Amino acid sequence: MDRLSVFITLMTGAVLTGGLAIAFFTFGYYTWQAVAISAVVGFLLAWPVAYVISRRIKRNDPDFDHTRRKDHTIPDPNAREV
Repeated sequence: MDRLSVFITLMTGAVLTGGLAIAFFTFGYYTWQAVAISAVVGFLLAWPVAYVISRRIKRNDPDFDHTRRKDHTIPDPNAREV
């Protein structure tokens, strides 16, 4: 699971939904169906778009090491607090 994409999902959902609603309003569709379609499309595309953005951020980060992955279910008690 990609934790960065979870945080980015909130932002991309708002941006996609707001952008689609503004696009509908620009073209003269001032109905509740336009807002509902914007909300549904924004909800459905929020996580996939956030995942793509997260992958791109990590791919372009020179300090990110994908080989240093830990699959521990219990956090290390001696680890430093973030």
